[in-house]
Order: sequence, then C-alpha cells, then structure tokens
Amino acid sequence: MIASDLAMALDPVQLARRVGVTPDPWQADVLRSAAPRMLLNASRQSGKSTTVALLNVYTALYQPNSLCLMLSPSLRQSGELFKKAVGIYRDLGRPVPAEVETALTLTLENGSRIISLPGQEGTVRGYSGVRLLSIDEASRVPDALYMAVRPMLAVSGGRLVAMSTPFGTRGWWYEAWESAEPWERYEVPADRCPRISPTFLEEERRSMGVWWFDQEYGCKFLDAQDSVFRRADIDAAFTDDVAPLFPAPEGSTSWPSILIPSA
Repeated sequence: MIASDLAMALDPVQLARRVGVTPDPWQADVLRSAAPRMLLNASRQSGKSTTVALLNVYTALYQPNSLCLMLSPSLRQSGELFKKAVGIYRDLGRPVPAEVETALTLTLENGSRIISLPGQEGTVRGYSGVRLLSIDEASRVPDALYMAVRPMLAVSGGRLVAMSTPFGTRGWWYEAWESAEPWERYEVPADRCPRISPTFLEEERRSMGVWWFDQEYGCKFLDAQDSVFRRADIDAAFTDDVAPLFPAPEGSTSWPSILIPSA
C-alpha cells in the first residue's frame, strides 16, 4: 500500500488509474507536464474536464496548502466540474481528510483547498496565492474575467490550465492559441478519442452542419457565419511597416498602421 501511495505521489497517471481512469496518451502528457501555462483545445467529450479535475485533486493532495481554483462560465458548469473533482477524491478513499466540504468547496486538513467558481468578475476577485488556476469552457469566458484572474498567479507563480472547444475567431482564448506566447498547447480532435465512434461523428456532422461540427469536434477556429469580413483579411490589413499618422499613446512604442489600398 505504501508503494502504491508513493507511486501516485510521484506520477498523477497512477492516481488516475487508481480511480479507474486509463488516460489517453495526450491526457497522460497533460497530467505529467510541468508547464506553467497550458491550453487544451479539445473536442467535446474527449475527457478534458476529467483530466483537469484529476490535476486539481493531485495538486491539492500532494502539494499542501495549495489553493486550486476551477473557473467556469456558469454556476451549473462550476458544479459539474467540482463534482468530478470530489468524485475522484472520494474514489481515492479520501487519503487526506476533509475539514470542509460544500457544494463548491473542498478544504483538506493539509491546508489545500479546491474551489469551483462561476464566471462572474465580482465573485472571483479577492483570491490570491493560487497554485493551480483552471478555466473551463475558456472560449466562453469574457476577456475582462480572464484579465481579472491572471493576477492571482503573480506572487504564487502558480499554473494556469485553460480548456475549451473553439468559438469563433475572437476573444482571449483564440488570441492565446494563435499567439507566440509560450503556452504548452494540446489539440485533441474527436477522431483522436477512442471512446467516440466514427459512426456517431458522421451522424453529428450531418445533423449539426460543417461549421458547428468543425468547432465542436474538429478543434477549428472559424469565422462567425454572419461575419462581413474574414478574420484573416482583417489581420492582413494591419502592418508595423508603415509610419503612423499620429504618435503612439504614452507608455507605448508603436501603433499598428492600417494599410490603405491604392486606387
């Protein structure tokens, strides 16, 4: 038993197996990763929520005094993600006793806490020293909320894991995925998930249409169907090679300039 507990402490994949979860290769990579920033662009029903719930439980158990925040766009989604984490904790046999267990909070005797919060800026401010910040359905989380939670990691040097399917070519989730910032990125379309059958996917493609299917199951960032201009065309209209007509604002070094087509 001691050897098994030590194996779980050293490898979160062993913790997953203890509760009956056999991780797919990408899930094992996420669980074992030490990257401070991760983006999981993963299909619906691919197991991303389970993976992040496992990561939160592992952190709370084996890194005492850890504050693990799980952020979701709505109260219902917060509750569902928290249930996954608490279910894993219970299936492990509650290896560290709980001091407090509510609908959205688990406080352990080792000082660690797992807290699941709905995505409202007014409810998330005030937390600090976060060891692990998880953002569920990140493409639906507003930019203002995302900017409000990032400072929680400033002092603690904590980790940020964001997971979602795409939802258009807008917002911080899309910008982060396309940026040159050092995120560790995972793209997991449905055809990489052995639990989703090709027959079901073909039925979904026919029922949903290509635009919805490619985002929900194919991990593709697509322009909104009612967009007048493509995002690629808008991005191509900007350049740093043309001198701006007006000086850059104070504290900034440059303005991107708009290319004006010649007559």
